[in-house]
Amino acid sequence: MTELQELYQQVILDHNKSPRNFGELPDAPAVEGHNPLCGDNVTVFVKVVDGVIEDVKFKGAGCAISKASASIMTTLVKGKTVVEARELFVRFHELVTEDGDVDPLVLGKMAVFAGVRDYPSRVKCASLAWHTLKNALEDKTDAVVTTE
Repeated sequence: MTELQELYQQVILDHNKSPRNFGELPDAPAVEGHNPLCGDNVTVFVKVVDGVIEDVKFKGAGCAISKASASIMTTLVKGKTVVEARELFVRFHELVTEDGDVDPLVLGKMAVFAGVRDYPSRVKCASLAWHTLKNALEDKTDAVVTTE
């Protein structure tokens, strides 16, 4: 394992053990997401004020990748505009589904999920919270189910 891969693994384990923005926002809409293949469940709460994500939290249970992804996602989108958050979703989705160079300076904390694309079943784990956030930002209240 390279030093970079080891660092990425440590970041994922840290966010799994001590997730950031874990909990509920009682005054914010909630959207649920499920991955029936491995049992991951997430609920994302997003409070948007004047087009800016004022606060975001998540709750749920799942594998380390799923939980760490939700944790990192919330830290990245909090304070961003809805448009910026949607752009981050696109960049994250490309990162975990497409081949290409990974530039940690461009991707920031998202880069820790670069290796996930080599494991298609893990892509669903990593992207569950992101798809759930996307639905929340589009005012879709239907539960997200990752079965593709």
